[in-house]
Amino acid sequence: MGNILLEALNVRVVGSGEKILVLAHGFGTDQSTWQRIIPLFTPYYRIILYDLVCAGSVNPDYFDFTRYTTLDAYVDDLLNILDALGVDRCAYVGHSVSAMIGILASIHRPELFSKLILIGASPRFLNDIDYHGGFEQGEIEKVFSAMEANYAAWVNGFAPLAVGADVPTAVREFSRTLFNMRPDISLFVSRTVFNSDLRGVLGLVRVPCCVVQTAKDVSVPASVAEYLRTHLGGRTTIEILRTEGHLPHLSAPALLAQVLRRALSR
Repeated sequence: MGNILLEALNVRVVGSGEKILVLAHGFGTDQSTWQRIIPLFTPYYRIILYDLVCAGSVNPDYFDFTRYTTLDAYVDDLLNILDALGVDRCAYVGHSVSAMIGILASIHRPELFSKLILIGASPRFLNDIDYHGGFEQGEIEKVFSAMEANYAAWVNGFAPLAVGADVPTAVREFSRTLFNMRPDISLFVSRTVFNSDLRGVLGLVRVPCCVVQTAKDVSVPASVAEYLRTHLGGRTTIEILRTEGHLPHLSAPALLAQVLRRALSR
């Protein structure tokens, strides 16, 4: 099971350090999204990289529409990868949906994680009473309809919005990995992510967390970072990046790397 999973999800281990660092990408990207970050950390860490099963770089036959209906199946994948590699302790960096996957994994196996670094994280994207997630249900349904009607047109509109900052190379890169995804899988995962609500389990986290948020993110309002700080059970800090967008590892890698170094050293 372990070896099949490692191969299916393109698991790689790079670097020569003693400590282990997991880099987990978010929706619409794959492990290549970390390419500008990796060289800055390989001298100090053994870095574990893998692709979420929904990524375009993974054989779509591995995507089981009956299994990946919640984030729990993605959590199982992460924990199975760490077990297959014999990892007993690691620092974990998760972007977007992978931030939430890391939170859930740490609740199941707190001893595995020394720290969680959560980039562009949101426990719930939909607004609720006394909670501003950033989206109304009707807005989300329009997104799903646009994806279904013309996936290419949706990608071309969404990628620059998500990147936010005026960095054409980042827009091209995010567009490439979005286009690599099979549209039906992309839509299915979007529904899973946008319908998730993990607010109720945040208090169960005992691992120290660092929430990394850009100054302006179309997907995650700044208030969500503060919500996470006050509701996560572990000691939690916030780092605000002086840039825009949901993908700082693509649009401002040097800036993000500084924050990651600081967070990992605490």
